[in-house]
This record gives sequence, structure tokens and C-alpha cells, in this order.
Amino acid sequence: MCSEPDAEWQRPDSVSGLVAGALADPETTWTMGGFGALAGVGRRGDQVVAAPADGRLGWITPFGGIALAPAEAIPVAYETAFTGGWSHAIALCLPMALCPRTGAGPIRAAGRDDGALRPRNLGDKWFDLGLDLPQGRLFLRSADPDALARLAALAGRTAAHDPEAVSSLMAAADVIVTTPLGRIEVYAGADPQSGGPRAFLDPRILALGRTHAATAPIPTGLVPVAQFTPPHPCRDGQGRPRPFDHRTHAAFQAMLTRWGDPERVRLKARLVAGEPFAPMTANRATRAVSRLFHVQAAAAANQDGTKSCPDTSR
Repeated sequence: MCSEPDAEWQRPDSVSGLVAGALADPETTWTMGGFGALAGVGRRGDQVVAAPADGRLGWITPFGGIALAPAEAIPVAYETAFTGGWSHAIALCLPMALCPRTGAGPIRAAGRDDGALRPRNLGDKWFDLGLDLPQGRLFLRSADPDALARLAALAGRTAAHDPEAVSSLMAAADVIVTTPLGRIEVYAGADPQSGGPRAFLDPRILALGRTHAATAPIPTGLVPVAQFTPPHPCRDGQGRPRPFDHRTHAAFQAMLTRWGDPERVRLKARLVAGEPFAPMTANRATRAVSRLFHVQAAAAANQDGTKSCPDTSR
């Protein structure tokens, strides 16, 4: 947990206040990991949540959980337009110097997990998948003898060479992503189709060696270690389409103004104020902002509530 005074947690313009508010919102989803290997968690508003072991900042459901220590995080808010809609997110980044790659290696036994979110998992055996991620490490953990025997049989191999076997075990064991900013745990048996905790591993994407998708405007020198997706104005907490929610849109725009790229924020503000876009001087970034402005304006113009927003599920 961060060491800031309690008042710091009440400031929406502080990193700690931003993270605490996002954790308290049941419509906000979280991911940790790298480009091609990550774990994600979400929760429903009616789910009972518990606190992680040792009083860490975060929450746990029966299907997964998250713990964060965001004191060193650098938030980067951004939006990405695509045909018919847009997405948005806030990446919690660290300088590249604090995220050295350990290099790819074989799957190996890594002892016992002494940082588990649930007390009952403390001391469970886990295996490091040996992935080349600057953000952290991905482990499979279990107390089940059969799952442990299957993990032991994979030791010495690489996740890239045995993707089907690893994917099968990711459903039978707990998936843990540990990072300098905390951890996410997805428990064995979690339904990836439920909108809740899920885990993802694609060796083909990992092989690209990127820290993030090319469409995410992460400043040079920073690595997105964790990411959260606040409520979207066109989707409810279960991902279902809904009429444009102006309050939700305004809430993210305030985050974007505080934590987004200043040049993009200023351009978007000028477009909102009615300034014409200058295509002759446009570049990739400014065209992206113009596209965002138009798709969001079209969605906001639907005031009657009889239509849903454009598809934002990508």
C-alpha cells in the first residue's frame, strides 16, 4: 500500500486518488502484463469483495483479484477510435529503466507463493512461464496434485513451443501476473466469457517484442505495466450497448484532461469549441484526434435514448 497521507487518497488529481477511485468502481476493469500475455479482472456491482492479505490496496472476488502499490506509477490516459466506435483506457506506466527484460526462458518451478492475495493460497507452489516481459512475470499456481504434476511435466520446455498445453493448464491452475506495481490473480475455473477475470497468452504476439499495441500513445521511455478501463459511455458494466451516457463521457474526459497527452487534449478542446480541422497540416496523431471527435460527437447527438451507441467492443 502507498505511504501517502489519508488526504491524498481523496484527491482525484493524484495518482493514489485516481487508482483508489477506479478500484472502488465495479464497472472498471483491470489488466496487468505485457503485449501478448496478460491477466485481467473485473467484478459486478452485486459481488461481495474481500481485501487482499496484509491490507494491500485492491479487492478479491471468488474468481480473481488485484492488489496495487501505485506510488511510482505514471498514468497515461488515452482514447482510440476505430470504425464505428472508440475505446479508452488509463495505463499505469513506469520508466523503461525500472522494467528490465529478464529474457525468455524455460518453464520452471519457482518455489512457493508468499505474496498470494488470499491467505489460503499462501505457500502454494507455482511455476514461472519464462516469458520475456518487461512488465513482470506470469506464473501458474496450484495446490492440486494433478495440476502440479502436469506443470512439472512442462518444466524445461518453453511456453512458445507448448502453447496448447500451457493454455490447458491456464484453465486448471491459478494464473498470476506479478509486476512492480502489484499483481492480478485469476483463479482456476473462472469463466473467461463472464466479463470477469480472464487470462491471455499468444506466443505470436509475444514474438513481436512490443511493450504495447501501436495504437496506444504511450510516451517514449515508458512501459505500461497495469491498465484500467473506466466505464464507457456506450457500454454498461457487462459490456452491453446502451444509449450515450453524458455523465460517464464527461468523467473520462476529465481524466483525459488531467492525465492525457497535452497536445492531443488541446486539439480536441479546440475541435469541441468549433475550430475547423486543418487537414493540410495533419499527421497521424492529429487525424486520430479528429476521428475521435467526430465519432464521439455522433454518439452524443443520439439524445432520444432509443438507439444504442456505435459498437465499442473492440
